[in-house]
Amino acid sequence: MKKTTLFLFLLPAILVAQRTTILKGVVKNKDKEPVENVYVAYDQTGTITDENGNYTLRIPVKKEIVLKFSHLSYQVFYHSITAKNRNRIRFSPVLLLETEKLDEIIVKDRRKEAQGITKIDPLKANIVIGANAGVENILMTLPGVNNNNELSTQYNVRGGNFDENLVYVNGIEVYRPFLIRSGQQEGLSFINPKMVQNINFSAGGFQAKYGDKLSSVLDIEYRKPKETATNIDFSLLGGSATFESLFLDDKLTLITSLRYRDNSLFVNSKQIETNFRPKFTDLQSFVTYQFSEKFSLNYLSNFSLNNYNYTPISRRTRFGTIANPLELIVFYNGREEDNYLTLFNAISADLEINERLALRGTLSSYNTQEEEHYDISASYNLGEVDANIGSENFGNVEFSQGIGSQLNHARNDLDALISNAQIRGTYKRKKQQWDFGVKYQNEDIRERIREWETIDSLGFAIRPPNHNTNNQPYVPFEGPITPFQNIREDNKVTINRISGFMQLNERFFWKNNEIWYHLGIRAQNWTVSSKNSTSKNQTIISPRAQLAIKPDWEKDMLFRLSGGWYSQPPSYRELKNYNGKININVKAQKSIHFVAGMDYSFNMWERPFKLTTELYFKDLSDVNAYSVDNVRIRYRADNVTTGYAQGFDLRLNGEFVPGSESWVSLGYLKTEENIANRGAISRPSDQRLKFAILFQDYVPNLPNLKAYLNLVYNTGVPGGAPAYADVYQFQRRLRDYKRADLGISYVFSDANKQYGSGWLSKFKELTVGLELFNMFDIQNSITNTWVRDVYSKNQFGIPNFMTGRVLNLKVSIKL
Repeated sequence: MKKTTLFLFLLPAILVAQRTTILKGVVKNKDKEPVENVYVAYDQTGTITDENGNYTLRIPVKKEIVLKFSHLSYQVFYHSITAKNRNRIRFSPVLLLETEKLDEIIVKDRRKEAQGITKIDPLKANIVIGANAGVENILMTLPGVNNNNELSTQYNVRGGNFDENLVYVNGIEVYRPFLIRSGQQEGLSFINPKMVQNINFSAGGFQAKYGDKLSSVLDIEYRKPKETATNIDFSLLGGSATFESLFLDDKLTLITSLRYRDNSLFVNSKQIETNFRPKFTDLQSFVTYQFSEKFSLNYLSNFSLNNYNYTPISRRTRFGTIANPLELIVFYNGREEDNYLTLFNAISADLEINERLALRGTLSSYNTQEEEHYDISASYNLGEVDANIGSENFGNVEFSQGIGSQLNHARNDLDALISNAQIRGTYKRKKQQWDFGVKYQNEDIRERIREWETIDSLGFAIRPPNHNTNNQPYVPFEGPITPFQNIREDNKVTINRISGFMQLNERFFWKNNEIWYHLGIRAQNWTVSSKNSTSKNQTIISPRAQLAIKPDWEKDMLFRLSGGWYSQPPSYRELKNYNGKININVKAQKSIHFVAGMDYSFNMWERPFKLTTELYFKDLSDVNAYSVDNVRIRYRADNVTTGYAQGFDLRLNGEFVPGSESWVSLGYLKTEENIANRGAISRPSDQRLKFAILFQDYVPNLPNLKAYLNLVYNTGVPGGAPAYADVYQFQRRLRDYKRADLGISYVFSDANKQYGSGWLSKFKELTVGLELFNMFDIQNSITNTWVRDVYSKNQFGIPNFMTGRVLNLKVSIKL
C-alpha cells in the first residue's frame, strides 16, 4: 500500500519530467564577464543567475516558448526557443548595458586587463586536478610560471626564483618558511583556496602600489560570507572543514577553515623506501565587523604546524643511457625530524573619510619557529649494469665504479619575527585616482647552525675543498679527519625598513580610443644589524609606469606597455652565504622591466575566446647569484653578478567546450648570468620552453559527470653542482619535465540541482571524484644527488625522481 501511495504521489512529477527538459547557460555582457542576478523567465516560470552568470531552467519539450532575460542595468533580451527532445540544451546570451541605447561613450570595466593582471576564477583553485591543488596549482598552468616539483607550491616567474615573488592576502604580505629544503617538507600553502574570493596575478611590470620584488605579484582576497554554510573536503591526502556565517544583524562575518594534509601517498610512490609520516595542520580565520557604511575592522589569523619525520631505508636508482646504464644502490641508517610552527596575525581598519578619500591602516606580525634535526648515514654502491641482452647477468651490476659512505648531521634552529605597520589610502579627483602608502617593518631573526657532512670512499675520508694535497696511500697522512663540510654559526640579525609609494591612475578617451595610464614611484630605506655591527643606510628608488590603449576598432583589442626600475632589498636568506655567514652590506638586486602585451577577445564556434600575448625583457644588475637544491636556495651574498631574462608568453582561453573555460599556454624563456665577469652561463631557472593545457569537459547526456585534465611540459633546467664546486663546470641540464593529471567527478547535488526529499536533500553540494596523478607514470627529476668516487675523482649526478602514478579519492560536501 505504501508503494502504491508513493507511486501516485510521484506520478504527476514523472509525467511532467517526461514532457520537459533542462535548459542551461551563462549570461555575460559584451566584455565577456558573467552577469549576476539576471531574471530568466517564460510564462510564469523563472530563475536567477548566480555570481558566475549560470542559470538552469526546466522548459517544455516540442513547444515554442519566449525566454526573457532582464536586469536593471541591462537591456531586456528576448529569445524564442523550442526543445525538440528531452536532451539538455544550452543557450548563453550576451546582454547590452542599458546606457548603450544612448549615443554616449559607454564606460567599461577593463582595469585588470589594462594593468596586465590575469584574473583567475577562484572556483578553479578548488576543482582543478593537481598534486598540490590550490591557487599555486592554477598558476603553474600559466605561461611564464614554472616549477618542476609537484610536491611544492613554490614557483619561478620569468627567470626569477622563489624569493622574488610577492604574495598578498587581503593586502598583507605573507612569507614562506626559511629552513625548508624539499617540497615534501613544505606542507600546506598559506593561501587557503576554500576562503578565496578573488585571485589576481601579474608576471612582471607591475604597479608601484605593490612591493619591492623582482618577478611577480599574487594578490589574493578572502571573501566575506553571504550565508551560513559548512564545506567539508576529504581524500586520501587529507581534508579540510570550512565554516562561514553572519552574526549581529549581518554586521559580523566569520570564515574559518581547518586543513590537514599527509603526503605519504606521494612519497611512497618514489624510488626511496622510507618510513615516512608527515603531518601538516593549518587553521585560518578571517573576521570582519562593519560598524557603519564608512568604517569596518578586519582580522586575519593563521596557525600552521608541520611535523616532518623521515626515516630512509634504501634507494635503488637506474639512470644513464641504454648503451651505458648505471645503478645506484644506497642503504640508510638514521632519521630526520623537522618541525615548523608558524603564527600570523593581522588587524586592519577601513575608513571612508568622504567620497574622495579612503584609508586603510594595518598591523601585522609573522612568527616562524623552525627546527631541522637529522643524523643520516648512507652506504652506497655505484655500478655499471650489464646491458648485453644475451648475457646471463643481463640487468645486474657487473662492475662497481664507486663504493663509499656519507654521514650528514644537523641541529639547526631558527626563530624569526616580522612585524609591520602600514597605512594606505586612495584619493579620487575627477577622472584621476591617487594611491599612496607608507610602511614600517622590523625583522628579528635568530638562527643557530650546526651542520656537517663527512664523505668516505673505500676507507679514504674526503678532505674539505681547497685543502692541502697529500700523497695517500703512498705517504701516510697524519692530520686529523675533518668533515667535508662543517658550518657552525650563531646569527642574530635585525633589519629595519621604511618604505612608501605614490601612484597616479587615470582613464580617458581620445578620439573614441580608450586609454589608461599608471605612473608611480616606490622608495625603501633599510639598515641591517648583526653581531654588534650595523650596515650603512641603504635607499632604493623604483619608478614604474603602465600605458594601455583600447582602439576604437571593430575587433576587441587592447594593447599594453609597462616597465620601470625594480629593486629587491635583501631578506635574511639573501644576506647569508653558502657557509652560513652574514654579509650585512649586501645591496639590493636591481632589474629594469620592459613588457609589451596585447589582448584580443573574439568569438569562435559562437563562443567567447581571448588571446593574450606578452613580450618581456629584464636587465639584471647587482645580482645575488644562488644555487637551488629542490626548494632550498643558497646565495653567494656578494652582488658580483649581472644577467638578463627575455622571452614571450602566449595564452588562449575560452569555452572550448560550451559553458566550461579551458586554456592553452605557451612560453619561451632565456635567462643567463655573468658571475664576476667570468662569462655568461644559464641561471638555475633557465627553463627555455613551457607548454601547458588546462581542459575541462563534461558528458553531454550526463552533464553532472565532469572531467579535468592538466598537462604540463617544461624543458629541463640546469642540474646544479656539488657543494663547493665551480658552477661553470656543471652546466648539464636535467631531463624535460612531463606530467599529466586527470580528474573525474560526479556532481550529485549543487546550486543547480537540489532535492526536496531523500538523503541528498541534506546537501547543498555533494561531489565525489577520482584523481589520477602522473597518469603516464613519467619519471621526472628536480635535482641531482652527487656521488663522488675518490679513485677516479669523478662526481656523478644521480637524478632524484619525483612522484610516480598515484590514484586518489576525493569527496566534497557543502551543508
